[in-house]
Amino acid sequence: MNNAALIGNPNTGKTSLFNTLTSSYEYVGNWSGVTVEKKVGHLKNKSGELTDLPGIYTLHPLSRDEGVAAEYLVSESPSLIVNIVDASQLERNLYLTFQLLEYGKPVVIGLNMIDVAKSNGLSINLEALAESIGVPVMPLVARTGKGAEELLDLISNSSVKAPDFRIDYGNAVEAAISNISRELNSVIPDHISSERFIALQLLERNEAVIRSLKLSDEQIAKVQSICDLAEQRLHMAGTPSTLQEYIRSVRTKHIQEICAKAVDTTHRKPNTLTEKIDAVVTHPIWGIPIFLVFMMFTFKLTFDWLGNPLSDLLESFFSGPLSTWIQNGLVAVGASEFTRALLIDGIIGGVGGVLVFIPQIFIMFLIISFIEDSGYMARITVMMDKIMELAGLNGKALIPFIIGFGCNVPGIMASRSIEQPKERMLTMLLVPLMSCSARLPVYALFAGIFFARAQALVVFSLYLLGIVLALVLAKLFSLFMFKDSKSFFMVELPPYRMPQSTTLFRSTWEKGKGFLRKAGTFILGGSVLIWLLSYVGPGGVADTMDDSFLAYIGGLFANLLHPLGFGTWQSGAALITGFMAKEVVVSTMNIIYHVPDMAGLQGQIALSFTPLQAISFMVFVLLYTPCLATVGVLRKETASWRWTAFAVFYSLTLAYIMSFIIYQGGILLGFV
Repeated sequence: MNNAALIGNPNTGKTSLFNTLTSSYEYVGNWSGVTVEKKVGHLKNKSGELTDLPGIYTLHPLSRDEGVAAEYLVSESPSLIVNIVDASQLERNLYLTFQLLEYGKPVVIGLNMIDVAKSNGLSINLEALAESIGVPVMPLVARTGKGAEELLDLISNSSVKAPDFRIDYGNAVEAAISNISRELNSVIPDHISSERFIALQLLERNEAVIRSLKLSDEQIAKVQSICDLAEQRLHMAGTPSTLQEYIRSVRTKHIQEICAKAVDTTHRKPNTLTEKIDAVVTHPIWGIPIFLVFMMFTFKLTFDWLGNPLSDLLESFFSGPLSTWIQNGLVAVGASEFTRALLIDGIIGGVGGVLVFIPQIFIMFLIISFIEDSGYMARITVMMDKIMELAGLNGKALIPFIIGFGCNVPGIMASRSIEQPKERMLTMLLVPLMSCSARLPVYALFAGIFFARAQALVVFSLYLLGIVLALVLAKLFSLFMFKDSKSFFMVELPPYRMPQSTTLFRSTWEKGKGFLRKAGTFILGGSVLIWLLSYVGPGGVADTMDDSFLAYIGGLFANLLHPLGFGTWQSGAALITGFMAKEVVVSTMNIIYHVPDMAGLQGQIALSFTPLQAISFMVFVLLYTPCLATVGVLRKETASWRWTAFAVFYSLTLAYIMSFIIYQGGILLGFV
């Protein structure tokens, strides 16, 4: 069975092709660092497996996700390498290709974006390119699937042979390659076809390869002495560059010679459309205001114009026909009062109270998917880089933040694409301050009750508050905890592309599917547990909700919450259960107030809160402890319980301070 690996630069359409070639679907976005770990899928013709590796420019890793590819090549044994190359950026993409050719395994080149290259006036001689590098070259248009079937057949064809590829790096480097191969012959894994590949990676001081080989200190010292000797010989021969720079220059020279033979650039045209759009949306003065206006448009569409009407229709179905059908069915089968109450009040009331916000959540995901796949996301990171730099971060940190608007879990994982450990750690700690889709039902409920005419503006302000506080804390943390760390920022600006409707809706579905999955697990289980806690108390079945275990648990925190404006057991209980998943805050309130529909819940909340208390409560929900899943991924990504506990502690403290300031400050200003 084939075991192929899919490798390429960011923005080459690699993951889109992976989805086409396999029976799975992976997240697709138009910026570097989307695939942050290897993903495996079964080829559609059942001839083997395909492993999708992170988008990288070189096997020498700058960030954690880039190290995955180098570690994979050393520790695994792929039978075939499928290298996806951007035809419109051939010279840059071929650098990684050369490293893969040196790996010694069979290689197939998927030359993607042939249509883009042609529209840019580039003409590529496929025969000349294939002859120059010695491996098959397959033209592709991954977005439309053109050439995918032919590539799938080629991957399945076991007749593809390893390339006879070798670059002469000169006497000094060639001697070092031989010496390293001899010294490490016993530790190089048997599946590595080329000791030369390992030697070259060690000469380039590839830390991911060194880790994967598990070299002893003595072996590392020997390799280092060989590298130092080779560099001295280069300097004696009149080459002032470092060993890594020299190896790169030799490869680059060969790449330029190949491109001169295979690429006709006489009719090359600039990408005028991208330049015209960038002149407006990335303008040094108007760029950020345009982005903020676009985000405001997003919230107006999500709430005022489209989301709320659709949500009202869904709510009327849950509280009307669905509840009636289930009630009548339970009566018809003779179900007990306890069973009817559990299903109607606990499950339908709890889960249904959250599911009514599905339209808003999916609209938000659809717009975020459009930003990602169009190429605008990369521009946002560039525009925000200077602002982020003032806070001790760089523009690339904005990508996990924006992904965090959908869900904090993938947002934290996306921070792997950030090159510097300091900025990666800071970003992971601060992503939980982003308003994920789980908080959206809480905002929609409270803002819809107290700020109906300015609902979009209020929710937009909460999202903005999360970002502002994240930047302020990033500055504080970087001053006191990461003082000596340096930073750099590198991101590719892909050309603008109109996302395909199929890809756009699949991407939206993949994001929203997580919310629905939680509705069937966390929210369902939480709703049943909460209802049971509200149904029974220390004395058995509770006469009233005030006598229940839920009231007792919520009451433990009521006094602590009193200075924030919502010191009731109901609020305390909702916030405690919200630790499982933030949507459960709404489920809990639906069960506590025991109302037949959303209008009833809104009426009860309107009686229990004032507008000032509502703002304080929403800010607390925005900032307080990350949900259980986010805490779990924080522990995994930071590999530290200390940093995980710190993230929980600072967010809870920040939530208390901000809500206290808002409520007490509002009282002083006369907003009662």
